[in-house]
Amino acid sequence: MAGERVILTYKDYEALPADGRRYELHEGELSVTPAPSPRHQRIVGALHLMLAQHVNSRGLGEVFLSPIDCILSETTVVQPDLVYLDTGRGSLVSNRGIEGPPTLVVEVLSPSTTEIDRSTKRQLYARHGVPYYWIVDPEARTVEAYVLSEGAYQLAARAAGPEPVSLPPFPALAFVPASLWP
Repeated sequence: MAGERVILTYKDYEALPADGRRYELHEGELSVTPAPSPRHQRIVGALHLMLAQHVNSRGLGEVFLSPIDCILSETTVVQPDLVYLDTGRGSLVSNRGIEGPPTLVVEVLSPSTTEIDRSTKRQLYARHGVPYYWIVDPEARTVEAYVLSEGAYQLAARAAGPEPVSLPPFPALAFVPASLWP
């Protein structure tokens, strides 16, 4: 019928071309964004280095760098910039990617993804039970840490500047937000 929405699944997603663009499925709907900029990737790289060192040195779990498929359901497949799984969620890692909600998802905003990351994906991550969500905003030079509470994200902290901060879920990790901006 005309106007009926086609619901895409993981099987459809698997068949998409590897053309350098970022494909995601948001509740069965295809989302396509351009490859991220060098600036975006520098920030993601700095965050990955910091989080991976902290997590690995303390045996807290595993940190993954994009692109990695985060399969939240058969109709929702996302590729967050960074994904952290605590030791209790290690079994979510499969040959396909991460199957289920990770402990923390980090998205670094780009002009092409700001709206998606702040609304669509925020709702998706909450709906699928991701306990922690960080939004890194290179323009505002802030890191916003959200904690899932009763099905919605509450802002736990907005970090900026030269003072060290600790953000959930890492109470023992103090980092300087200003160090992220190249």
